Amino acid sequence: MSDKIMPDKNPQRCGFVSVIGLPNAGKSTLVNTLVGSKVSIVSRKVQTTRSRILGISIHENSQIVLIDTPGIFNPKKTLERAMVNAAISSFEDADYIIHIVDAAAKKSMDNNAALNKALTERGAGNVILVLNKVDRIDKIKLLALTQEMNDAYPYKATFMVSALQGKGVDDLLAYLAGIVPEGIWMYSEDQITDMPMRLMAAEITREKIFDLVHQEIPYSVFVKTEEWENFDNGSVKISQLIYVQKESQKGILLGKKGAKIKAVGLAAREELEKIMGVRVHLKTFVRVQENWAEQAENYEIFGLDLPVQ
Repeated sequence: MSDKIMPDKNPQRCGFVSVIGLPNAGKSTLVNTLVGSKVSIVSRKVQTTRSRILGISIHENSQIVLIDTPGIFNPKKTLERAMVNAAISSFEDADYIIHIVDAAAKKSMDNNAALNKALTERGAGNVILVLNKVDRIDKIKLLALTQEMNDAYPYKATFMVSALQGKGVDDLLAYLAGIVPEGIWMYSEDQITDMPMRLMAAEITREKIFDLVHQEIPYSVFVKTEEWENFDNGSVKISQLIYVQKESQKGILLGKKGAKIKAVGLAAREELEKIMGVRVHLKTFVRVQENWAEQAENYEIFGLDLPVQ
């Protein structure tokens, strides 16, 4: 009998895949669908994702670490510059890059020209094009957009999906599983994100503010989990501070007799209980802090760097 060790025909694979695109292209929805669970908040409003969030997906023998990034746009404010810097820096951290495009948006080709230019300057051959929301566009127009996008940049592969409905996502997941490098898994099998639960809880509350407050407040809000207490019966008590930049915004967020903030708290609590599987007691307090977006410690919470002026 031979003592020769046969090579593993199905070795473990593990790699990082950065998901980039314009605001509201569907990055967070795609990451959540690929992971099979919610790891990144989603809103119809642009600029929802502020930091780089890792979602961890497993397909067969491959662990795919997805980097959900803020949307890439022309930044003007300090926070916006930090968000865009985080997205662009993810280029260097990834084995592969998914460029997700809202296929149903008007002028998709023109709107993505600057991002295509950034990819071209990088000169990478590891970019995958994902045309999202294909259920909302005529097939002939979709094929024309596919051709235009591939003429503008030499993508490694192209996928057409509806991230919200899950259509085409399984094919994309299987493809990613087959191309990430061989290597041991970097995270445990049951881990779906690297985000601390304190930050996840704050993000869930911010998502509900996006959903329930339809004025300018969401773009000026910062949620911080101040206290977290676990009880013997398995329940959790969470206290959060919600910072806005103006007194008028505080009044809008509180609502008449506190009705709006109560609705936000209820929706956040229900979502957290669904994610955590335990009873959650959530208390929220609204404060005015005009310069919260200029304080370095707040950027550290999100894993962002305060841009140099």
